[in-house]
Amino acid sequence: MQTTASQTASPQAQGAAPAERRARKNRPQAVLEVLGKTRISPRLLRLTLGGEGYAALNRNEQTDAYVKLLIADPHSGLTPPYDLDALRERSPELLPTRRTYTVRRWDDAAQRIDIDVVLHGEPGDEGVAARWADEAQPGDLIAMNGAGGGYSPSPESTRHLLIGDHAALPAIAAALESMEPDAQGLALIHLDHEEDVLDLVHPEGVELRWVLGPREQLLDEVGALDLSDPAGLGVFCHVERGITKQLRRLLVKEAGIPRDQISISAYWALGRIEDQFQAEKREPVGAIDTDD
Repeated sequence: MQTTASQTASPQAQGAAPAERRARKNRPQAVLEVLGKTRISPRLLRLTLGGEGYAALNRNEQTDAYVKLLIADPHSGLTPPYDLDALRERSPELLPTRRTYTVRRWDDAAQRIDIDVVLHGEPGDEGVAARWADEAQPGDLIAMNGAGGGYSPSPESTRHLLIGDHAALPAIAAALESMEPDAQGLALIHLDHEEDVLDLVHPEGVELRWVLGPREQLLDEVGALDLSDPAGLGVFCHVERGITKQLRRLLVKEAGIPRDQISISAYWALGRIEDQFQAEKREPVGAIDTDD
């Protein structure tokens, strides 16, 4: 995951004073140790992180719970936790990069979490987080803020519609695992490559449908659904920003699903690194909930 619905800035947050924004930037850091990693598909790497720092995480029960990893340049000489105020003042070029990831699984007894990282690009052309994850070794330390989160399948929903892509796959998998055995619905998950399809645990009454190829096929799949009776329907929709905007139009404006029954935001934007993507959330280009 790159972002979640709960990370979409509210109007109040967007207009927050500089002091308030600094306070958010200086949230407590949990420092966890890399305990292991597993390639669960050709392009999905699972990292297991844990240790005493687990207690510093804001443990929550949301299935889209997310943390912000603080990834320092390996050549910077910095070790976590980081004095971010001092770095901003004296060496801003050394500030760790923030990247957002869903907590795929919590293990309170063992004090560890699993995080799934999508690996994109050719060697040497990966993103900061993917490169860190691919090179991480047991014993390495990683600082993070969180966890945040704002969605879990509502037990009051009679049907569920989950729409996502590779970035949203961990949150969808966690949501499916949390549902009651008699839950009903459909999960539509887009992937670029068939070999990345996973065997997910899900209720028998929730169809798992993989959408392979161009991501625009998600629009066709959703457009073909009978959404004429939205009563009791709970929706989770988190994809690339351009597709998410079009899906919102289908779900809210055309199907008339009440907005309070939908968790919707973009997890990423085509052609943007996360820093640009997060900054644009405060601009018209980044708005998902619009009347356009």
